[in-house]
Amino acid sequence: MSDANARRVLALVRIAVGVTFLFFAEYKIVGSEFVHGGFQKYISTYVDQHQVVSWLQPVLTHSVLPHPFLWALVVSWSELLIGISLVLGYWVRLSSFGGAVYMLALTLCTWYAPGHNVRYWRYVGNNLDHIPMLMLFLIFLSFRAGDTWGLDGGGLKLRK
Repeated sequence: MSDANARRVLALVRIAVGVTFLFFAEYKIVGSEFVHGGFQKYISTYVDQHQVVSWLQPVLTHSVLPHPFLWALVVSWSELLIGISLVLGYWVRLSSFGGAVYMLALTLCTWYAPGHNVRYWRYVGNNLDHIPMLMLFLIFLSFRAGDTWGLDGGGLKLRK
């Protein structure tokens, strides 16, 4: 595969991930369930069922859970901004860094969902919805995915 074709494929994947994040944000922003109890329910479940890695649990308990409405808005609007950025190919490296941090946080919040002291593959298997997205964000960040078919490349032209 030529470098130009590889960049086109990367741009298509970037746009597809962006559309996915727009869907994630849409149900959180348009509906009221997420910001009015849904987010708090998710975080409380992670904490109460001891799914969170040990060093992150105090952060969730003392910083996030006391302000669930604020953090639900941060999550919702961050997903929207990441989605817009990836679709337009604008500020892709910054949004990819943010997306990677977000996916890592979700992975760490649900790491022990299979239980403690189970086979290691179960932890990874439980996070197959977070880890591949984390890897895609790292690829977008590393390979300047906004340069092709994106505004980061100075327009929607193919950059050589």
